Amino acid sequence: MFFYRKDFVARTLAELTEALQRAVFTHRYARLPGLLQRVDPRVKLVTLMVFLIGAAMAHRIETLMGLYAFSLFLAIISRVPLGFFLKRVWFFIPIFAGIIAVPAIFNVITPGRPVFTVFRFPDPISLLGLVHIPAEITVTEQGLKGAAIFVIRVADSVSLAVLLVITTEWMRLLSALSAFRFPRMGILMLAMTYRYIFLFLRVAEEMFLARRSRTVGHTPAREKRRWIAGGTAFLLNRSYNLGNEVYLAMLSRGWNGRARVLEELHAGWLDALWAAFSLLILVAIVFSEKGIG
Repeated sequence: MFFYRKDFVARTLAELTEALQRAVFTHRYARLPGLLQRVDPRVKLVTLMVFLIGAAMAHRIETLMGLYAFSLFLAIISRVPLGFFLKRVWFFIPIFAGIIAVPAIFNVITPGRPVFTVFRFPDPISLLGLVHIPAEITVTEQGLKGAAIFVIRVADSVSLAVLLVITTEWMRLLSALSAFRFPRMGILMLAMTYRYIFLFLRVAEEMFLARRSRTVGHTPAREKRRWIAGGTAFLLNRSYNLGNEVYLAMLSRGWNGRARVLEELHAGWLDALWAAFSLLILVAIVFSEKGIG
């Protein structure tokens, strides 16, 4: 197990610190003078959602690749480091999209013209008369194309979502949601969750740092398990008590159950240009899809 290895405290402490640093660096990108950072978050939310719909409707690899290249271009002109952007996008795709796409390349799932044979059985196999496995398990051309379209579509969608989050400060994004009549209680919960995640990450980091500074020599595995259980219980108890204290503090300051967003958003000429440009991109996607036989 991960926790039972030598020096697990130092390793966990380093991971907590790295998580906080990543959050700080990501927040810094939202304040850079890039293109998307200057666009009103309401306009940006709508246009990127339109791009997501376009990615879901596209069925050509060329169209999807063009949309992915466009997302990379947006990252560059928004001053988001390309390496950082690619890592955040492609970290999840092989895990989730790959698991779904890989079975689809075989003729058992997607019949079609075989590209190469993976396995041969003496005879076809029938399971309870419901599932029929052919004598040859092959990778089909149609399956490869379908899997490629699926993976690229997921890459497009994740890229656009990451761009929205990286280039928009959290409170401004919540303000945009409020403008579209998103439930105010949900906005309040998102805002408080985002704020207190960092607080409890810091508390956990201090706990591990205190543990490491008071530990000399080897710690038995039983003692490690006891400390982890106690630390988890402490964090849960502290989060519960803190939630009650924050709620009482809000009531004492006149909270009436309605969340209020302090920042007012204003759209300008750049937002109009960006909306028009996004509409042109969507039209190009539609014509690209219709231009194929």
